Amino acid sequence: MIDRPTLKVAAAALVAIAALAAAALAQRGLDGGQGGERAEGDRNVAGDFDYYTLVLSWSPSHCSTPEGEEDALQCRRQDGRRYAFVLHGLWPQYEEGFPESCRTRRRPFVPQPVIDGMQDIMPSPRLVIHEYRTHGTCSGLDPGRFFETARRLFEKIAIPQRFLNPFETQFVSPDDLIDELVDLNPGLGPDMLAVACDGGPGSRLRDVRICFTKDGDYRACGANEDQSRLCRDQKMHVPPVRSTK
Repeated sequence: MIDRPTLKVAAAALVAIAALAAAALAQRGLDGGQGGERAEGDRNVAGDFDYYTLVLSWSPSHCSTPEGEEDALQCRRQDGRRYAFVLHGLWPQYEEGFPESCRTRRRPFVPQPVIDGMQDIMPSPRLVIHEYRTHGTCSGLDPGRFFETARRLFEKIAIPQRFLNPFETQFVSPDDLIDELVDLNPGLGPDMLAVACDGGPGSRLRDVRICFTKDGDYRACGANEDQSRLCRDQKMHVPPVRSTK
């Protein structure tokens, strides 16, 4: 039979172990929040992310691909309209990695008026729907508020004159494009954006990625926007919006 002193010692030991375990769990959660790393069960939770990445796609590069040739709304419009930078998406991000296709209380349905209202800067209904289902659901916002936020951030960015409606092919380095955007947008720093290209011979400008806080202020990007990974080329091919031929 175990005497009372022994039972008291055992009970005290259990209490100490429980306290250490609780402290360890709390510290793990704190580290996860600071470092952007989530345990598998904590990922893909609507509204739980660290920052936004606004993605501006260079439309002429898309239209130069086989997929673009089939994209009548963006690349073969009958009204003659052509696009330069368009909104590809607004992506909730962790400091490293990202959530996607988060569960929502209601089916992630994008109303037609919301889709129609984005066509001037996001000329693809399928893309609007895809972006909300994949990324917008993780923002914690309904479709209307999510795309209002995306438009507000898109319109916040001033684009250098030579990228507004170029008729000629250009060649530019990622660093030069970053510098031009930084010079034109007060408060934007070189660590707050990155440029992506196709890579390889004749590398084309693909998109520009700009990082924002949840409140819409510029902020430093995380590991997802590693410039050395997104575009390693020193010069990018920038197809024109309209051909002079």
